[in-house]
Amino acid sequence: MFKIQTLNNISVKGLDRLPRDRYEVASEIGHPDAILVRSHRMHDMDIPDTVAAIGRAGAGVNNIPVDALSRRGVVVFNAPGANANAVKELVLAGMLLAARNICPGWEFVRGLEGSDQEVSKQVEAGKKRFVGFELPGRTLGVIGLGAIGVKVANAAQALGMKVVGFDPGITVGRAWELASDVKQAHSVDEVASCSDFISVHVPLNDHTRGLINAERLRMMPAGAVVMNFSRAGIVDDEAVIASLDEEHLAAYVNDFPTNRTRHHPRCITLPHLGASTREAEENCAVMVADQVRDYLENGNVQNSVNFPTVVMPRSDKGERLAVVNANVPNMLGQISTALANADLNIDDMYNKSRGDLAYTLVDVEGAIPERVAETVRCIDGVLSVRVIR
Repeated sequence: MFKIQTLNNISVKGLDRLPRDRYEVASEIGHPDAILVRSHRMHDMDIPDTVAAIGRAGAGVNNIPVDALSRRGVVVFNAPGANANAVKELVLAGMLLAARNICPGWEFVRGLEGSDQEVSKQVEAGKKRFVGFELPGRTLGVIGLGAIGVKVANAAQALGMKVVGFDPGITVGRAWELASDVKQAHSVDEVASCSDFISVHVPLNDHTRGLINAERLRMMPAGAVVMNFSRAGIVDDEAVIASLDEEHLAAYVNDFPTNRTRHHPRCITLPHLGASTREAEENCAVMVADQVRDYLENGNVQNSVNFPTVVMPRSDKGERLAVVNANVPNMLGQISTALANADLNIDDMYNKSRGDLAYTLVDVEGAIPERVAETVRCIDGVLSVRVIR
């Protein structure tokens, strides 16, 4: 019986992927094998030694101490693409809100007083203050062409916009999904200099913090719009507000309120709604539950932020050994020797590394005694060992 701890309300559709005859799931549970989490901050949490996997029902993992868990040999999964449509729709809504001055216009109407006839006169006199523009022919710059960025780029092009994208690490799969007319940029500066709208879709890290700064804002055309539905900190809010006050930028649409942005008349600040749809929450929960289950039952790794992708069909001849270790020489040799010394024949093996970590699956003929697993655990550089029956 596997034990799963939930730190937030996880969609029932996701939890239903964990059969109750094999899984015990609860928010309070002792010695969990895995943890499912959405937004709960885990950095100050005492994570039990029994935990082998963390499943983040979403894309970003800033709330999870990934480096510390990696040093313990704990895999961290996320759900890339599961909330992509939800975020894409909000980005499109943000463009329309900004282009048509919908929020200022709404506030104007809400502040009117008088009879219907008097209100009608005030509307006709005041509507010229909220003249906007249409999207076709305008240029959207998309920074980050992962699951969300590709959907945003394709949808904008379908609306008649020109699209320029930048992502030096775009995968072959995402490149195939991208509309053929999306123009490739070679730098963030190039995107800024030609975009009427910029939308960022990158993780927050040391390389992306302050990615949209005062210098790049000055490169943008007058009347441009910046959108941030990715993470707070990627856009320098103070620089954006200064640009708005100088009337260089037309609007800032973002999902991460601060006291300055939520009160600024040209900021459209939403309460972190990017992935807040029932469909997105269900998709994320289903994806991450399936990944955690496959890891616990088979040792397979897909969509991990710290482990390499390793998927190996199960052999029907015996048990499986899953080893997480530092990416150093002679690990496979030592693991193979430990199995050979126990007269265990290797039926199949898959080893792959990612940065400082390596992960190995070994199928053997017959059962793996606990003493063999303990021998492998004692190898210098081995971080965790599991025998999968």
